[in-house]
Amino acid sequence: MWQLEGPSAIYNEPVLLRLSGELDAEALQAALGDLVARHESLRTVFPSVSGEPYQRVLPAGEVRVLVEHVEVAPGEAGALAAKAARHAFDLAQEIPLRAHLYRTAPDEHVLLLLMHHIAGDGWSLGPMRRDLAEAYNARLGGAAPRWAPLPVQYSDYTLWQRELLGDRGDAGSVGAQQFEYWRAQLAGLPEELPLPTDRPRPAVASHAGGIHEFRLSADLHVRLAHLANESRSTMFMVMQAAFAALLTRLGGGTDIPLGSVIAGRTDEALEDLIGFFVNTLVLRTDTSGDPTFRQLLERVRSTDLEAYANQDIPFERLVEELNPTRTTARHPLCQVMFTFQNGEEEHPGFDNLRTTWQDLVTGTTKFDLELSMAEIFTSDRQPAGISAHIQYSSDLFDHPTVVAVAERLVRFLEGVAAGPDLAISRIDVLAPAERELLLRVWNDTAVVRADELTVHELVERQAGRTPDAVAVVCGESRLTYRVLNGRANQLAR
Repeated sequence: MWQLEGPSAIYNEPVLLRLSGELDAEALQAALGDLVARHESLRTVFPSVSGEPYQRVLPAGEVRVLVEHVEVAPGEAGALAAKAARHAFDLAQEIPLRAHLYRTAPDEHVLLLLMHHIAGDGWSLGPMRRDLAEAYNARLGGAAPRWAPLPVQYSDYTLWQRELLGDRGDAGSVGAQQFEYWRAQLAGLPEELPLPTDRPRPAVASHAGGIHEFRLSADLHVRLAHLANESRSTMFMVMQAAFAALLTRLGGGTDIPLGSVIAGRTDEALEDLIGFFVNTLVLRTDTSGDPTFRQLLERVRSTDLEAYANQDIPFERLVEELNPTRTTARHPLCQVMFTFQNGEEEHPGFDNLRTTWQDLVTGTTKFDLELSMAEIFTSDRQPAGISAHIQYSSDLFDHPTVVAVAERLVRFLEGVAAGPDLAISRIDVLAPAERELLLRVWNDTAVVRADELTVHELVERQAGRTPDAVAVVCGESRLTYRVLNGRANQLAR
């Protein structure tokens, strides 16, 4: 994608850290160096030979993380960080990690860590936060971090994955078998999912995006968790089924392909490693026949379990194999993404500092719509609500439209929790104001008339007033009121 579209911020992964207390900037700089030395992926560049890129891992001693350190007014840090997060990496010669430190007061700082997606995924942010904090705490004490060496590096994983998949020409290889599964599973897939957009799709996507955040209540979380348990499903499956059903209700048809990410860390040795392991699966949801929600959930469960058993084929190789129509207007195979997190994020501490980790929105998007949800739990692991946001393409949607989609999703989930055995067409998605508009305001067509004429009498009266005016048009044919009235009378007789 980088070679096709050129440097951009589309695949940037920014994280913001607010630091309160006495910060040692030199210790932070050294800790960033420790982090890059520990994880090869953060010091890998991608030069090309004859147009073919390869991984070049730079020696740890030759790499220094670029840290921009500036003093700003307290209210300026957020805007400056958002601007810096849109940096366009030159992957051929620039390591995929940058840092910006904004000093807003003697004891207040904001740190932006900006990683390119080619070097790490969402899971990678956990090891990054943990290792950076541990390295900073060690450097604060005048020593290097004393962590155990990583058992493998990312380049080891790439070789292992190639060995696992085997020769594509060998029908018995894992890769060949999984390719055949996906070929059958995605046969006849709609090239584009029809969505209730505000504008036609442009020929070239700008990737400009917006975001809308919302939340499900703790009570709804509890009831949906109960439905998942009694249906032998996961909360992810419940939410996927509900989202697919809603898209059907909004005009998306009954064949709903949703993209979803899977961690891809199938070995314990990979859990503490920064790298791009995540894979995209196309989960095809069949909503045809107006099933009950419980029936739809069973379909989703079956589809997802089969997909997980065939998760090793990298998405980009699947696209090459299936070869859908290539276009710069939309994402291939799926234009809507759904992600769900059900684990508590780790928030490591920095000695002598109060820290708050935050995500940062870059104002870009790779998909038409991307629904992200995360479960929240109490200290004793009881459901406490679900946070959610929808990122959307500004090429296609206005913000109020996306707000309406989110509100309808919440209403649909309320209906699911109350009646999972209702057909999905009968679960209400309308707000009271929308129902009033549809049934009463727009349907208020009563007209008081003094003459109480019937339709044919009205047409005859009009024919007397304007006999040669055109009354009916059908293709190239036209009838005047005189001809229309004469033919109607003849047919009636």
